[in-house]
Amino acid sequence: MAESTTTAQGTDQRLAKGARSRASIARHAADVASIEGLTGLSIGRLATDLGISKSGIATLFGTKEALQVAAVKAAREAFIERVIAPSLSEPRGLPRLRTIMDRWFDHIIDSTFPGGCFRVATIAEFDSKPGPVRDAIAEDHSEWLDFLAKQIRHAQEQGDLTGRDADAMAFELDAVISAANTAQQMGDDRGVTTAHTIVNGILGCG
Repeated sequence: MAESTTTAQGTDQRLAKGARSRASIARHAADVASIEGLTGLSIGRLATDLGISKSGIATLFGTKEALQVAAVKAAREAFIERVIAPSLSEPRGLPRLRTIMDRWFDHIIDSTFPGGCFRVATIAEFDSKPGPVRDAIAEDHSEWLDFLAKQIRHAQEQGDLTGRDADAMAFELDAVISAANTAQQMGDDRGVTTAHTIVNGILGCG
């Protein structure tokens, strides 16, 4: 009995260690992909960067495609942690939506990733490349737009932002801040400021 318990504990520890290693590698992959694109990811590059063996990474992920999908998921988790989760403490409706927008701009200006917004970069890279990586990116973007639209509807239920289609407004906000990311990466401070003004106008706070 004691032996089986010890064996189970050892297995659990190995699984936990593997999960931590996988998460760390996937996050670094997202950092690299934000600059060089998901296509530019390689197991060899990550092994060199992280000082681990290529076989170790291959064991955890299997294929480059699986590594790319893991990077998409790691970037999503980082976005949720920085932008969405802290905003949920704000009152539902316009206050929460404004906070989401402010934190989204912060995510771009003081970028979570070295190459700027991961989502903007990878959508442009994979929009015409069918497969699991594109599917993961598309699912993430669709769920983000749905989340935004839901926050807009909450605001409308409270009498704010009325007379507009919530899905269309979410699409508009996403497009404007995506353009702000491009401006930021190009060193166009005026473009970022313009995007901020547009967003404030959409939300009726500027």
